[in-house]
Amino acid sequence: MLVTSIIVFACILTVLLILVVLIQNSKGGGLSGELGGLGSNQLMGVKKTTDVVEQITWGLGIGIMVLVLASYALIDKNGSATINSANIERATTRPAPSAAQAPRPAPATAPAAAPGNSASALRP
Repeated sequence: MLVTSIIVFACILTVLLILVVLIQNSKGGGLSGELGGLGSNQLMGVKKTTDVVEQITWGLGIGIMVLVLASYALIDKNGSATINSANIERATTRPAPSAAQAPRPAPATAPAAAPGNSASALRP
C-alpha cells in the first residue's frame, strides 16, 4: 500500500513537472511574457519569475527522483509478489485434467484423391 501511494504521488509530481516545463520559455519569456507587461513586472520582476519557475522545476525533478528511489527500496524483493487475476485463481482451484480427459489430436489421414484423377487414370 505504501509503495502504491508513493508511485501515485510520483506520477502527480511528474504531471506537475511537465506543466512547469511547458510554462517555461527557453528564451526567458515564458511565464512573464504570458502574464502581460505591467501586472507581472509590478508583482515580481521578470528575472524573479524565471528564477521561481526554475527552482520549482529543480524541486519537482529532485522530488521525483527521491520518490522513485524510495519506491524501489520499499518493493518486496523476496519474489512473493502476488498477482490478483481471475484466471490464476481459477487455475489454482480447478484440478488439472487427467490423460483420459485431455483432448486427443485428430488422426492423420491421407489426402483424398480428386474425382476423375485416380492413380490408374494417370498410368499410360
